[in-house]
Amino acid sequence: MTQSPTPRRAPQVFVLDSASTLTPATAPPIADPDITPTQTVPSATERQRKISLIWPVGMALLGLMVSVTLWDFTTSLMARNAVLGTLALGLTGLLAILFLLALLRESAALLRMRKLDDLRGQIIQARATAPDQMAAPQTAVAALRGLYAHRADCAWGLARLAEHQTGLMDGDALLDLAENEVLTPLDAQATQAIETAARQVATITAFVPLALADLAAVLFVNLRLIRRIAQIYGGRTGWLGSWRLIRRIMVHLAATGAMAVGDDVIQSVLGGNLLAKLSRRFGEGIVNAALSARVGVAAMELCRPMPFAASPRPRVSALVTRALAGVFTHS
Repeated sequence: MTQSPTPRRAPQVFVLDSASTLTPATAPPIADPDITPTQTVPSATERQRKISLIWPVGMALLGLMVSVTLWDFTTSLMARNAVLGTLALGLTGLLAILFLLALLRESAALLRMRKLDDLRGQIIQARATAPDQMAAPQTAVAALRGLYAHRADCAWGLARLAEHQTGLMDGDALLDLAENEVLTPLDAQATQAIETAARQVATITAFVPLALADLAAVLFVNLRLIRRIAQIYGGRTGWLGSWRLIRRIMVHLAATGAMAVGDDVIQSVLGGNLLAKLSRRFGEGIVNAALSARVGVAAMELCRPMPFAASPRPRVSALVTRALAGVFTHS
């Protein structure tokens, strides 16, 4: 099959006179009739929006199927026996009320996590402003104070923040003061929770002989750690919120995986390999404890309403060292 020859373009003529300022640099582009306009490729955000519609549509269809099934079962049972039908109707109504309450609880949990995300973005934007502009940092600090105003463990830090922020004329200094006074006690609680989880993971891995049993126990400890860290910073996630937070943590760990290899995680892994020469299970426990500590630090970075700036980011090796010291202290 012979291909048709490509049509040749006719030359384009530019008329130049003495008053013309047209140069090769300023000449208009030559139109090519053979080139068709490129099709607009949908962005990743549009594709994600279309994919995200699958879940609500699927849940709506599943809810409709369950509702119709329960209705048919209740009406048919009512026709056969009035007493059993009434009992089934009451149980169905109770189930619907419990489902609505659970749905409201999950929605409230998602709103709390979204509030933390919005506050973190607001504080990041406040740090991007000029230091002498106090409007954005003051608004962000006021939102932070409103978030923890009802917390008894933050009362002392909020009081110190209100006492020392009046004389500050620098936005970064105000944000650093808020981070040190308000979030430092919460960071201490979160690091303690990470150390406890890492200690439990190391102990379970070292002393539980069954592989599937210790795997299930480690997953349970990590899930409980994520929920605990979210509660410390004000998230109080539900099931849907926990699943969303776990997915974000996995994405965060994948995005920062190269940094983690260059960070202090590899020190704990190498320590686990050295200890594995003495005891294989104990070496595996060290590695699993380091991975659990890495998950906890990632949960801190995502649940914390302020990114680490004035306060140092917890190091995995230090967390694992203190956790293992706790193992020998408790033993």
